[in-house]
Amino acid sequence: MAFRRRNKSYPFFSQEFLIQNHADIVFGLVIVVLIGLMFEATAKTAILFIQPQYNVSTLSPDGEVTFYHYGWRDCPTVLFYFFIAIILHAVVQEYILDKVNRRLHLSKSKNTKFSESGQLCVFHLVSSVWSLCILISEGYLLHPSSLWENYPHVLLRFQVKFFYLAQLAYWLHALPELYFQKVRKEEIPRQLQYICLYLLHVLAAYMLNLSRVGLVLLFLQYASEMGFHIARLLYFTDESHQKMFDVWAAGFVFTRMVTLTLSFLVVGFGLARAENQGLDLEMGHFNTVLMRMTVLLLVCVTQSWLLWKFIRFQLRRWREFRRTHDARKKAGPKTAALRPLKRDSLGHHENGVLKAENGASPRTKKIKAL
Repeated sequence: MAFRRRNKSYPFFSQEFLIQNHADIVFGLVIVVLIGLMFEATAKTAILFIQPQYNVSTLSPDGEVTFYHYGWRDCPTVLFYFFIAIILHAVVQEYILDKVNRRLHLSKSKNTKFSESGQLCVFHLVSSVWSLCILISEGYLLHPSSLWENYPHVLLRFQVKFFYLAQLAYWLHALPELYFQKVRKEEIPRQLQYICLYLLHVLAAYMLNLSRVGLVLLFLQYASEMGFHIARLLYFTDESHQKMFDVWAAGFVFTRMVTLTLSFLVVGFGLARAENQGLDLEMGHFNTVLMRMTVLLLVCVTQSWLLWKFIRFQLRRWREFRRTHDARKKAGPKTAALRPLKRDSLGHHENGVLKAENGASPRTKKIKAL
C-alpha cells in the first residue's frame, strides 16, 4: 500500500527515505497490532492498543450500561490511533489535496497553506459533527445544568471517551507531521502554537473531569475554525472570493462570546455552588478555588490571544484591500488615456483624408446620374 509516488529511491534509514515512506512504515506497525489479535498469546496485549480501557458496568432501569474512566493504560490506545491519524493524513494528502494542488498550480508558500487548511478542514468537519452528535444523544444541549451537576464526571460513555482519545491522538500526530511534510521554518512556530494549545485544553478537560463542558467548547471552536479554513481554501482557488472571510469573522466573534459566557457559567457559577468542594485525586475531584481560577484564567488568556490574532488579521486584510483599491484608482485614468482610437471599417483619417489600412486612398463611389 503506497501513499507516495516513488520518483526516486533513497538509501534505507536515510532522512528522505523516512519522510517518503513514513505512512507505509506506520501502516506496517498497525498491521502487526491487528495480527496480534489473531493469536491467544498476544490478543490481550493487542487489545490494549485498540479498545479503550477501564470499563465499568453498572445497572440502570434500561439494563446494564458500560462506562469508562481514564488511566495510564489509555497511552497505548492513544499511540495506536496516533498511527491511524498518520495514515489518514497521508491518504487525504495523496488522493485529494495533492491532486487539487497540481491543478491549481499554486506557489510553494500557498501550496503549504492550502494543504494545512485542507487537512484541518477535514478534521474540523468530522470532529464538529461527531461532537454535535454526542451532545444531542447525551442531552447536554437541552439541559445546560447537566454540564456542572453531579461533578466530578468520572464515568464516561464509550463515545465520549473514544472522542477524547481520538482528539489527543490527532493533535499528537500533528507534531511529527511538521517534519514529514517539510514545513518551512517560518511556519513551524505558528503551527506549534495552536497544536500545543489544543493539546493543553483537550488534556485538561479530560484529566480534570470536565468532559461535558469540554465537548461544547470543542464543538464551538471546531465549527468556527472550519469556517476559516473553508474561506482560505476558496481564496486560494480564486482570490476574488473574500465574502466567506466576513461570514467567518461574524462566527468567530460569536464563538468567543459564547465560550467566555459558558466557561464562567459552568466553572465560575455552577461548580462554585456545588456541594462537593475540595481536592480528592482518587475520586477525581478537583473542585477547588485554585482549580477554578486556573481554568478560567487559561480560558480567558486563550480567548484574548485569539481575539488579538483576529484583530491583526482583519487589519492586514483591510490594508491589503486599501492598497489594491488605491492602485486600481491610479491605474484607471492611465488606461483611459491609452485607449485606442476608433477607426472606420475602411481605414483611418490622416490630415483630413480617409486612408485605407495599406496607406492608399480608398476609391470614391461613383454617383449615378439621375
